[in-house]
Amino acid sequence: MAANDVNSINAQLDIVKTSSINEKEAYEGALLMKKAGLVTKAKEKLSLFKQGRLKLEAAIKKDKENAEFSFLRLIIQEHAPKVVEYRNNINADVSTIRSNFKTLSPVVQQAIHDYTKKSKVLKPL
Repeated sequence: MAANDVNSINAQLDIVKTSSINEKEAYEGALLMKKAGLVTKAKEKLSLFKQGRLKLEAAIKKDKENAEFSFLRLIIQEHAPKVVEYRNNINADVSTIRSNFKTLSPVVQQAIHDYTKKSKVLKPL
């Protein structure tokens, strides 16, 4: 998610698509939305963002208390342009992340900790 070029995002998407992890749909959705911010054509940007949004929201709908999914959505929401109107769940995501932080894997906890240094809404836990 930290990559800022289309080739890196495509490589990550390929890895996620061929994996068998439970979080596959959520990660694929988040990566598609990240990719949307890196492509140049407006139509492609919108298409990728919509595809990603559907995948991520479907994953969250299946597992509403999954703090890792909420973290992915929070990252996207904080950086999404206002025109896509994808900022409605920021407070809920922050709350889910905070209340479930200790149940997350150490790798995800570290990613969240690192992100709090840059986030405007998620402060250090």
